[in-house]
Amino acid sequence: MTVRRDVRDPASCRSDLLIGREEPTGAAREQLARGGSVLLHGPAGIGKSTVLRAWAAEYAPSVRTVLRCSATESESHLPFLALADLLGLVLDEVSGKLPAAQRTALESALTGRGESTLQRDGLALRLAVLSALRALAAEGPVLVVADDFQWLDSASAELLGFAARRLGDLPVQFLCAVRTEGQEYDRHLLACPPDTLAVRIGPLTRPQVAALLDHRGYAALPRSTVRDIHRTSGGNPLFALELGRALAETPTPPRPGEPLPVPTSLRALVLSRLEMLSDEARRTLLVASAGARPTPALLRAAGRENAEADCVRAAELGLLATEPEGPAVRFAHPLISAALYAEAPASERRAAHAALSTAASDPIERARHLALATTGTDPGVAARLAGAAALARDRGAPSVAASLGLLAARHAPADGEPGPDGRRLQAAEDAITAGEMDLARDIAREVLTRATVPAERVRAWMVVIEAAGQALADVDSVFPQALADAGDDPRLLALVHYQLAWRGLVVAGDFAEAREEAAHAARLAARGADRRTELMALALQASTETLMGHPDAAATIKRALREPQDPYVACHHNGVGSARFRWLLMNDQLGAARTTITALLREVRRRGMFESEVHYLRYLAETELRSGHCGRAADLARESLRLARDTGIGESASAMTTALAEASAGDAQRAKDLAQEAVAHAEEEGDQIYLSLALAALGYAQLVSGDAQAAVLSLRRVRELEPALGITDPARGRWQGDLAEALVRIGEPAEAQAVIDTAREHALRLGRESVLAVLDRSEALVRAARGDEEAAVAQLTSAQDRLARLGLGLEEARAAFALAQVRTLPRAPGPARAAGTAVPGPVPYDEAARLFRRCRALPWLRQVEAAAAARPAEPEVVPAALDGLATMERQVAALVMEGATNREIAARLYVSVKTVEATLTRVYRKLRIRSRVDIVRLAAGRRAE
Repeated sequence: MTVRRDVRDPASCRSDLLIGREEPTGAAREQLARGGSVLLHGPAGIGKSTVLRAWAAEYAPSVRTVLRCSATESESHLPFLALADLLGLVLDEVSGKLPAAQRTALESALTGRGESTLQRDGLALRLAVLSALRALAAEGPVLVVADDFQWLDSASAELLGFAARRLGDLPVQFLCAVRTEGQEYDRHLLACPPDTLAVRIGPLTRPQVAALLDHRGYAALPRSTVRDIHRTSGGNPLFALELGRALAETPTPPRPGEPLPVPTSLRALVLSRLEMLSDEARRTLLVASAGARPTPALLRAAGRENAEADCVRAAELGLLATEPEGPAVRFAHPLISAALYAEAPASERRAAHAALSTAASDPIERARHLALATTGTDPGVAARLAGAAALARDRGAPSVAASLGLLAARHAPADGEPGPDGRRLQAAEDAITAGEMDLARDIAREVLTRATVPAERVRAWMVVIEAAGQALADVDSVFPQALADAGDDPRLLALVHYQLAWRGLVVAGDFAEAREEAAHAARLAARGADRRTELMALALQASTETLMGHPDAAATIKRALREPQDPYVACHHNGVGSARFRWLLMNDQLGAARTTITALLREVRRRGMFESEVHYLRYLAETELRSGHCGRAADLARESLRLARDTGIGESASAMTTALAEASAGDAQRAKDLAQEAVAHAEEEGDQIYLSLALAALGYAQLVSGDAQAAVLSLRRVRELEPALGITDPARGRWQGDLAEALVRIGEPAEAQAVIDTAREHALRLGRESVLAVLDRSEALVRAARGDEEAAVAQLTSAQDRLARLGLGLEEARAAFALAQVRTLPRAPGPARAAGTAVPGPVPYDEAARLFRRCRALPWLRQVEAAAAARPAEPEVVPAALDGLATMERQVAALVMEGATNREIAARLYVSVKTVEATLTRVYRKLRIRSRVDIVRLAAGRRAE
């Protein structure tokens, strides 16, 4: 068990200190008792830390592990300090349970030793913190206690929030406190579990202030003085106690009605207590207030020879708190440190930072102190800060890098290279990486107010566009201005037109526009010798051409594969390797597609490119699914979705792919849930591109689950969406065969044939052999529905053979299943055969079952087994009166003759009850009867013959 002593110490956390906190904290206690999390918020000194410590002591015995951190403002600029407080004492316990990459990243962050990690290790750290908490929770409940949440360094806060949002039902509780002046606590909830209850700690009433003062030994104060203390403190416990202390130590107390003999601000109160210190001790505390993590050793290294004695005297005066488990020098309250620092003359503050710039061990801290000790511009200082920013970037702390970059800009000479605005734009780009879009946008907008250099202005506009995220429509007005600033510079124009290509996809949903802009960007980049932008633009052009079914797709891919290559672009999920994979897959070259995507996946894993890994896992799952390796596809898709959930990257796309895999190899209901999730995300984001794919996945899941009517509704939407997007290649979503099959099931063969005819025209033009074979399978079902079973059998046999040759195992098995269903249909007498005879050939349910079993396509296998169990021993002979009915109508009527209910019929035929009811309505109309009783009478009349 890992527990800080100050958390467990009952002497320092007695419940009687919680004066006036019973009612407002009742709900929070209930939340903690249920295993939930709580965020306490309120202004400085209001008592959050007291409540936090008391509750931590109260609830700690019910958990196995207590993790604690308490940040300060001076520490907030250094990455991972809060994380070190939380996990430093349990590192040995959990490190052996982490994957090697995560263990290395976590140990490097906590110890500051080892080689600098790459920027990608930021995600490795996120996963490491999540894995560490999971490992601790596996051994027993965990309580995370975090005080002064507002001063957590941004890297630690980001890591905590990442883990907290993904803990699910694990027994991990957060008990946190954050300083707020109003209700602005929402952003701090992002670093807490989703169920966290926010509780505001408000001011004390006058009687409560009196009780607090009495409890702390100031019972002799007159009631009028207590009233004045309450008024002056505003009910703030810390301010009230400080006022009470000062009054109690004043030799001559104020007369009733006179103002208090101290200023009303805490800063002045703190300064009055500082007067009891020697000048040297005050300088020691000033150095401590300027430091990020001051210790006596650091203070001595900074020239404070009597640091220990000075700290002892400050602790006696209540200025410093004691640290029972470490050498850190901590102020009793952050406001004391802030007041001390603010009141010091500027020259003394600079001297403190100058001393710390050589005494501090961390290069980031040294650079920061050097900057704060320097006035005016200094190219050396700017360079040191830029180096520190790069180090923070490599450590996966882009927010720290952004703040250091802004300091570098302040010290960069106007004629330097890069100049101040160039460094600000680098800081803005770091802020985007850190997710601080508002900061990035503000920096870029500020640069734009004075920048005259076109390259800087265009770079700033790119930051504004990137900061908009998916809301590119909100920055539509930026594009004309960026184009104007780019002038005739091809490098700058290439950047703008590349973004315009993405605008064409995201905002306009227009593949043709996106293709034109991407091609233009590639030409401009080539003229400007910007190979990276050229390659990215060519990859985007190739991807859009492939999905459009454009004939130039292969040629564009070849252009993008020419040397020289950029290693980053080559393996990026928006790069040329990804575009080539998509082209291979759509052209039925499954072996080459698998080889390509496997190599890409291996490379991005080596580089730690987690976003690309998420996408490449699902691409490989898609390839395996097409190949009929459904079990393997489901495993890969689930891995992709798990990583997407953990990282917050590509969740919708992974949910869509997993829905397809689950419908083929796992749980059809889970498949529908995941597909509906993907549809909801796409609709919320206005993403028409992914919406069509998500709807196609939903339609397939609905078809597999037996809800043909719902499948038709979903897939009809895809049919409406894709032409408007400029998508004509049926190999993109491969939904046409599913829609046609669903339409046949609900008795709409004419519409099914229209879907087939349109898709076949494009498939023939593009040479999509697998699509043509699937369309033949669907057309065979249309023929069977119209009564031409012999032609249907011939077409299905041919389609199955072609799908087998192409290596599409799942589609081959579906063709075998359709063939079995056609051969066992209830039949009316036809001119080609005697009444009641079956189409020649064996009944191939065993073959369909074998093929689905080989694919591990369990939902499909269950359908085959159910159909085989329901099949009568001999082909059913149907009364001649049913000769004019379509196949679905004959099937439903025949089952009614057997006495089946609508629900039983729906289960037997894998359709919805509504589909059965609609089909029966058509049967009644065609046979000119009124009810199912009349159908039974028809059967009785046939048997009487």
